Amino acid sequence: MDLPPPLEPLPEDWTRALAIVAHPDDMEFGSAAAVARWTGQGKEVVYCMVTSGEAGIDSLAPDECRRVREAEQVESARVVGVDVVEFLHQPDGILEYGVPLRRELAHVVRRHRPEIVLTGNFHETFGGRNLNQADHIATGRAVLDAVRDAGNRWVFPEQLVDGLEPWGGVTAVWAGGSPLAEHGVDTTDTFDAGVASLTAHAAYIDGLGWENWDPREFLEGFGRQTGQRLGVAFGASFEVFPMGWGG
Repeated sequence: MDLPPPLEPLPEDWTRALAIVAHPDDMEFGSAAAVARWTGQGKEVVYCMVTSGEAGIDSLAPDECRRVREAEQVESARVVGVDVVEFLHQPDGILEYGVPLRRELAHVVRRHRPEIVLTGNFHETFGGRNLNQADHIATGRAVLDAVRDAGNRWVFPEQLVDGLEPWGGVTAVWAGGSPLAEHGVDTTDTFDAGVASLTAHAAYIDGLGWENWDPREFLEGFGRQTGQRLGVAFGASFEVFPMGWGG
């Protein structure tokens, strides 16, 4: 059986990243340990949740679920050194790719002016037959377009008030957990922080009803596979989408 090819290490010559994902917990299912590495290097990472995951716990009504999941996400982010977590309060479970979502995300990019934008896998599957979720697909597609929109003065020009300017300084979008990933980052030293970050989503995990499911065991499986492709104990994988004419 052919082994997967080695992963190329991600560049770390940047200072500001913005993570835009569909739900609370999306960063924690694989990428949080990488975030802990970067914040430990003194880099600034901001989280933006497009929804609050309010449709994610069957036993909780959406209003209560929203409160619980936002609180869990704020704590989960804190564990890996992220102090700013924004929620756009778009409807969980029924996100639609299109101009309205691009507009929301372009505004976020313009406000935070990151060099790197992180998102999750937005392909149809996670590899094989494991189908991806519709919100992930809509969000990732919109992130790619919104990053380009943010740099164009004549796209969503109504946002350019009170000193807000276009931002074309994003060098790349990195999609964590993509089945087409060719890059990775060593998370050996921050793996435990990634586990703690996922464990902070206790109500959500309990609501999933997965009997005897263990966050550490789950993350170890993917982390070790990625680490082997990097030549380290644990790693996180990303598909890189260069931005700009040269990419």
